[in-house]
Amino acid sequence: MATSNGGRVYSNLSRFRPGLALATILGGQLMLTMDFLIVLVALPKILAELGYSAPGLSWVPNAFALAFGGLLLLGGRLGDMHGQVKTFKVGIAIFVAASLLGGMAGTPLLLIVARVFQGVGGALAGPSVVALITSMARDEAERNRGLSLFIAVSSVGASAGLISAGHSPICSRGAGRC
Repeated sequence: MATSNGGRVYSNLSRFRPGLALATILGGQLMLTMDFLIVLVALPKILAELGYSAPGLSWVPNAFALAFGGLLLLGGRLGDMHGQVKTFKVGIAIFVAASLLGGMAGTPLLLIVARVFQGVGGALAGPSVVALITSMARDEAERNRGLSLFIAVSSVGASAGLISAGHSPICSRGAGRC
């Protein structure tokens, strides 16, 4: 669990393996960043595969964005109340389960429901990422390195999301192109 140490919060993992803790947190951030852009690029294929109407297709990215944006402040507050580590873990678990559901969705409604839950998971995990990086740092230089890595991972995630969407399983089905 988390313990307080002079205003800083450390998980047991970060006390003994700070590099592994940081890599885990940044891996979560990479997933969150990639997800939104992968779906945007894959929208034409989603339209063809799941039989959406053109106006209905806008709900695929918007369901995530509305849930994420609407619950982001609540996610930060829950992290403050119940601990950033616990909130991060719960958020990532919800996000991963919803991603699996979305990947297996065979109907438009199921995909939209999965995207809402991805937004909920992202809203819980997202605020904890920066809070954990800054609270784990033992000094200013370590905090700056952690935040620099956060920015780099977010940038790579955005780029990788755009690139990898063309090679995702949903885009490789059928004879159409993504």
